[in-house]
Amino acid sequence: STRIRVGRNLDGFGLSPGITKQQRIDVEKLMSNALSKLSGDLAGKYYPLAGMDETVRQQLVDDHFLFVSGDRNLTVAGMERDWPEGRGIFHNKDKTFLTWVNEEDQLRIISMQSGGDVRAVFDRLARGIKAVGDSVKAESGKDFMLDAKYGYVHSCPTNLGTGMRASVHVDLPGYTKEGLKTLEARCEELHLQPRGTRGESGGQTGVTYDISNKHRLGYSEVQLVQKMIDGVNTLYTEDKVLKKKHGL
Repeated sequence: STRIRVGRNLDGFGLSPGITKQQRIDVEKLMSNALSKLSGDLAGKYYPLAGMDETVRQQLVDDHFLFVSGDRNLTVAGMERDWPEGRGIFHNKDKTFLTWVNEEDQLRIISMQSGGDVRAVFDRLARGIKAVGDSVKAESGKDFMLDAKYGYVHSCPTNLGTGMRASVHVDLPGYTKEGLKTLEARCEELHLQPRGTRGESGGQTGVTYDISNKHRLGYSEVQLVQKMIDGVNTLYTEDKVLKKKHGL
């Protein structure tokens, strides 16, 4: 599967470590209205976390869409105050375009689908970011937080710049046999970041890895996606050689 996301925050509201309860509620209200105006393949429904129906909650969990509380880093940074109030998830009918509201950033805009058509995922993301930005502007007159030098402003400094993480899930049995340290070192050379398929803090299971671009700052979105594509193709080719070596 392929997934590309960006973070965005809105001018005039605090970032999640310092945002007030009222600001968070105001962001949610603004986003709920703005997202309801999306059209075409981006059109969908907003689901607030507070008071969420159990069947809806379970469906979102099954789809791997739901973000949950309890991340230590977010908790100590004060990002989970007043949980779950003011948080929610929007997704389109096809479940290929999502927006998380008031998680680590005020907005996480996500495009995803099964398979390896990175171009389609990137195209939908670009259209989605523009549509969300235009709708927010029409609704409130506000823009995304943008700094001339550091790019899009995020709660976490590692996301400064594009705020974009493009990832694919790929099976690397050869590298798994070689060991995680070898894979991590190779990814470092290719400017990639390997994770387990359970996300940032979920650990690794089996031979499937989530491989993404390492950088956010100093490169354009197109360059970062291209780095990820080229790097994953390189890893896959090398893994075939390693599979032979290990008799897989």
